[in-house]
Amino acid sequence: QVQLVESGGGLVQAGDSLRLSCAASGRTFSRSAMGWFRQPPGKEREFVAATSWSGGSTYATDSVKGRFTISRDNAKNTVYLQMNNLKPEDTAVYYCAATKPTLAVVTTQLGFDYWGQGTQVTVSS
Repeated sequence: QVQLVESGGGLVQAGDSLRLSCAASGRTFSRSAMGWFRQPPGKEREFVAATSWSGGSTYATDSVKGRFTISRDNAKNTVYLQMNNLKPEDTAVYYCAATKPTLAVVTTQLGFDYWGQGTQVTVSS
């Protein structure tokens, strides 16, 4: 069983940066693929970025490429989402997700087994 707790959300202005953190409990974190998803107001949850168990492979959705970076520190059981040049359309609840041990990078919601409670990011114009 893995428990995930996100932090780092808040209210910022367009162009600002935020770093989200997701702290994981459980012995299998270092062998789990991790991902970040977001749910904008009134919309469905969508994929943002994902990383393999080692951090050696990462993927990001086109709308955040060049602005958001996913990374992980397996020694700290933590995955991060560095968000730069934030835009109002990035406003959403951001969720961290983890898989059971796998060598793959997972980008679909159904591929994840554990979810955090979410953290709100609001970007004002």
